[in-house]
Amino acid sequence: MQFPDGTIVGNPMPPDNFASSFTRRHILRAAAALAGTSPLYSGQGGAQAVDETLRAGMVRRGIPSVVGMVATGNEVVYSGAFGTRDSGSGTPVSVNSLFSIASMTKAITTTAALQLVERGKLTLDEPAARHLPELGRLQIIDGFDASTGEPRLRPVSKPVTLRHLLTHTSGFAYDTWNETLFRYVQKTGTTIPPITDPPSPLVFEPGAAWQYGTSVDWAGRLVEVISGKSLEPYFQENILQPLGMNDTSFILPAEKFDRLVSGYQHQPGGMWRQNPRVQPATPVRPTGGGGLYSTAPDYIRFAQMILGKGRLGSVPILKPDTVAQMSRNQIGSLNAGRLRTFRPERSAAVDLHSGAQDKWGLGFLINTVAYKGGRSAGSLAWAGLNNTFYWIDPHRGLAAVIMMQFLPFVDEAAVGMLGDFERSVYANVAARR
Repeated sequence: MQFPDGTIVGNPMPPDNFASSFTRRHILRAAAALAGTSPLYSGQGGAQAVDETLRAGMVRRGIPSVVGMVATGNEVVYSGAFGTRDSGSGTPVSVNSLFSIASMTKAITTTAALQLVERGKLTLDEPAARHLPELGRLQIIDGFDASTGEPRLRPVSKPVTLRHLLTHTSGFAYDTWNETLFRYVQKTGTTIPPITDPPSPLVFEPGAAWQYGTSVDWAGRLVEVISGKSLEPYFQENILQPLGMNDTSFILPAEKFDRLVSGYQHQPGGMWRQNPRVQPATPVRPTGGGGLYSTAPDYIRFAQMILGKGRLGSVPILKPDTVAQMSRNQIGSLNAGRLRTFRPERSAAVDLHSGAQDKWGLGFLINTVAYKGGRSAGSLAWAGLNNTFYWIDPHRGLAAVIMMQFLPFVDEAAVGMLGDFERSVYANVAARR
């Protein structure tokens, strides 16, 4: 049932006969191309099993829509789309539906920054303040006054570098997942823009810990200053257009609005409140930490480039040595990927690999042990706030994307759907070893 304000009670059912003809044709073409030659493709039956996993999991959890895609380095071997674009129109999603991918932007920003490192315009370990003077005026939250609760600030004692920014060891944080910054925001009544002068205060000395935050926004600002271009044209010219990611942009043109999947807020009791469906405004100042719109086919091309050690077919984006650095632990004995939540309406607690000690490379979370029934040790991954996820498994030569569009991040429904999809991919599309 749908109420006038957009709230849906119960489970939105996809049409029983919905399996996009594009998706099925694509799978059949992949089967013809790969059967008997690729260790990763297990035939149309495998695709049908993943279809059923997505369809059944979406219905069981009441998720409005889901799109999944799996690829090797050269071929898409699975794609499926289920559910509806919004709560009112009944328009089915397709593999070409557009999603707000939020922090999946960060890997693309990281790629842009590393291109400039390759060209000798930046180094990973020089003080970022050489190019961004505002990062030379950083302060750290050094506790709170016991009687007034006012934050105490002191100057930073060591410089922030690009390596710190790309590994989330800079000390920049998000108040959603950091108690110190959350207390600071609550006490001062301020908001924390991604890029501001003076910068938001750090929550620890650079290099001392891992904390997810606005670090990559500052890496994006470095890209702008060094290249002399804002992020949109830089991304388009150096990454997105060369890779054929023609639907990925900070700007959503009016002619593509019909393909945009509506966002939802998951309510207590399993209900869904749809966000107002309006044409997104063009951002005044795109930043590197989030903001891109994309599709599963576009993002899988980016993942294929990483599988290809910096190339997609004949198109070079990064050098193999750079991708190797991105894929190695860059945070030493620190651990990454676990986050408490202080804004549960935006995110549940983040612990995607319970019991494991994961690491961070340059731009990617790295799991040091395999997921049960899923990705290999050494796989690369991250996600977007609205429950879009990807992983890249170099050991198996496999990459996957799954896109949903709702908050809170990593709530039970989203994590359950991600896990079902991953296990089904490895059971039914990837070869059993």
